[in-house]
Amino acid sequence: MIGRVAVCGALLLAAALPAAAQTQPSTDAARADADARARALVARMTFDEKIGQLLNVAPALPRLGIPAYNWWTESLHGALGPLPTTNFPEPIGLAATFDAPLVHSVASAIGTEVRALHTLGRRTGHLGKIGTGLDTWSPNINIFRDPRWGRGQETYGEDPYLTAQLGVAFIQGIQGPNPDLPDVVATPKHFAVHSGPESTRHVADVFVSRHDLEDTYLPAFRAAIVDAKAGSIMCAYNRIDGQPACGSDLLMKEHLRGAWGFKGYVVSDCDAVTDIADQHKYAPDPAAAVAVALKAGTDNECNTKTLGDTPNLDARYREAWQRGLISTGDIDQALVRLFSARYRNGDLGGLAQRAPNAVPVDAIDTPAHRDLALQAATKSLVLLKNDGTLPLKPGVKIAVIGPLADATRVLRGNYSSTQSAPPVSVVDGLRRVLPQARITVVPAGSSMTDGDPVPAAALRTPDGKPGLRADYFNRAGGDAYDGKPAATRVEPGLESHALQMKAVSDQHKVVWTGFLVAPETGTYRLGVSGVQGELTVAGKPALRSTAYSQWGEPLKLTDVRLEKGQRYPLRFQTETGSSGVPGLFWKRISTAPDADLAAGARDADVIVAVVGLTSDLEGEEMAIKVDGFSGGDKTSLDLPADQRALLERAKALGKPLVVVLMNGSAIDLSWAKDNAAAILEAWYPGQSGGLAVASVLAGRADPGGRLPLTFYRSLADLPPFDDYAMKGRTYRYFTGTPVYPFGAGLSYTTFRYAPLRIEPVGGAPENGIVVTTEVANTGTRDGDEVAQLYLTPPAFDGAPRLALRGFQRLALKAGERRQVRFTLSPRDLSFVTRDGVRQLTPGRYTLTVGSGQPGTGVARQDGALVLTRAVALPQ
Repeated sequence: MIGRVAVCGALLLAAALPAAAQTQPSTDAARADADARARALVARMTFDEKIGQLLNVAPALPRLGIPAYNWWTESLHGALGPLPTTNFPEPIGLAATFDAPLVHSVASAIGTEVRALHTLGRRTGHLGKIGTGLDTWSPNINIFRDPRWGRGQETYGEDPYLTAQLGVAFIQGIQGPNPDLPDVVATPKHFAVHSGPESTRHVADVFVSRHDLEDTYLPAFRAAIVDAKAGSIMCAYNRIDGQPACGSDLLMKEHLRGAWGFKGYVVSDCDAVTDIADQHKYAPDPAAAVAVALKAGTDNECNTKTLGDTPNLDARYREAWQRGLISTGDIDQALVRLFSARYRNGDLGGLAQRAPNAVPVDAIDTPAHRDLALQAATKSLVLLKNDGTLPLKPGVKIAVIGPLADATRVLRGNYSSTQSAPPVSVVDGLRRVLPQARITVVPAGSSMTDGDPVPAAALRTPDGKPGLRADYFNRAGGDAYDGKPAATRVEPGLESHALQMKAVSDQHKVVWTGFLVAPETGTYRLGVSGVQGELTVAGKPALRSTAYSQWGEPLKLTDVRLEKGQRYPLRFQTETGSSGVPGLFWKRISTAPDADLAAGARDADVIVAVVGLTSDLEGEEMAIKVDGFSGGDKTSLDLPADQRALLERAKALGKPLVVVLMNGSAIDLSWAKDNAAAILEAWYPGQSGGLAVASVLAGRADPGGRLPLTFYRSLADLPPFDDYAMKGRTYRYFTGTPVYPFGAGLSYTTFRYAPLRIEPVGGAPENGIVVTTEVANTGTRDGDEVAQLYLTPPAFDGAPRLALRGFQRLALKAGERRQVRFTLSPRDLSFVTRDGVRQLTPGRYTLTVGSGQPGTGVARQDGALVLTRAVALPQ
């Protein structure tokens, strides 16, 4: 079903439409009509017009009435665009909710905001810019097989079943009820066998067994295409068994368009097509590379050179055609798929079955969406340890420590809009939730996690208003700009809102001027990104940037002493085409952290330490190389050294220590497990993260999240990072003892399960089974439980230890009982042989339903299942 909060803006529009226009029947006729219109349109296009449409930036065709279109739209956990959009928890946090209906609602809300950004693009004439399309390159359903991978935070964790179920929920939520007439076309990525290392992703040749391919790497993609009917898919950078993923016969032909019957379009990861020649050396030159991709079924090429408006990028396709490497039919086939999608999603009009796909701009960041962001953040939190210190009492005296205690940028995670609703830090959340508590914030020393956006309150325009003056200059030609601004407005910081204004052209520069005003005297770490210019202190440049920062470049911070109330002049500028996102960042730090910690915690009843990582340390192909992190990936499971030392000093003070973690991947929690009074895993929880954390710490909400990852003790417990074999990885194949297992999580109450009832469908378990039990809240508090169903197969070559095959999240009042029913299809009961055949394997199986994995001491019930015959299942 559609989340109620996600469609409020659309309902306002729908109410004004005639009933016939609101009807969108799911029929093959809609797709057939769209395909026919697309073929007719393509037939009218010249050759030059055709090849210009094969890239992610598709230019307008005025003579045919076709507006410009940019296929590059991102919305993993919030729409990226020129307006403040709702920032939901990072996908790894959404996975920790174990709540598919919630993920569906989140995706519906995101889809509404993507559509509203499209409306804005039409209104302002900026439809050719990133973030204005009615498609989205989400979700990321790669398997988080190794905790070192920096982009694992974008995924739904290490388990194929959980990933498939949440991926289906996201796709159905964002596409809407009719996949033939999608509200927004979903693009699951990165197809396939792609999960690091980031440093080798452009050259890696991954050889993977047929068993691991079918058992681990393809199930979520199959579910996305076959079950959720995603309208698009993104192929990956790496090679698979010698062939580039975007030119792979195994992936693109045998599975995607063969066994799975995919009818949509394929888009490449950005520069994956150029990699075919430049990096993989699979093709001898760029023209041959585009031919490899196009003939394999890659219909749309994302090329990062479009960011700088590099001309003649389509010339490679012309050369490939002239050399006979591709045919006109190859080009036409790709374009029909692309234009059919634009007709069906409503970007192009004329399709009778397609209701107008226009959502008002004010449907972005609504109160309902903000409430949903808070709900999702709260449900994502995982309580891993509690000796009774939590929940905190109303009048408690709290010392809040750690570099992330008052941080806000960390909440966003990666692939998120820098413009979102005002984020709530943990400190601010505690102040709101516990107004009677005495909360002391203890400043930390410098840390590699430092840097938050400077708030508008600390900035002044030249005429004294909060924020900065921003002058927008249109490009006059070449490198020259108009002498007079096309627009001038006050911005809250180094932000650009050019795409909100018709007067500002796509090619422009922005110049910000004003003053920085510190609220307190002290030492601040200052840094900028995506801009050129300087900030002056005492008449001298204290912060200077002479070059634009690039994608993945770490934030560089400089220590500066600032006096309260002093005005420090600044001037920065950026130009269209700069890949860095403009921003001005700071962090006030302690110059005597040990003394400040002792003083701040002296009268405290409890110490709350907020520590962890940021998406500046773990993320996509970054230039960073520091202790524990390299290129976006981790080289250790440890927290940063300064944070480990801080926790040890805090423990030595003799007060109960509550550790709150923000991170996108598994880290070694063995010290905290042995020494902390409580541990709360918060991930990158989005704009409302601090309020969610405070609500759980105070007991206003129950911590019902569960780990979608295994938390290991050491990288020594794992195979090499670049080994894609699953042996020894994830809870299914890891034979060691983790610090915390997949599926783990506590509540403030207790639960009990009734004996299982297992019933075969149609009298034979090979047709599927129905498993029923009753879950009771046996405590004195209301709470959330995640009922998890695991299947332990008989021994055979290739069998995992066990596998998740069902989950349901329940909110139960104290003393409440509720029946839980799981329906397992033959595919849910199947496993994969050593040779890669998915089948029902004869033998005796153990079913376990409970609060976590069997053998971890949680409440559960077991049952037995016997299959008597082998049944092979389709790919």
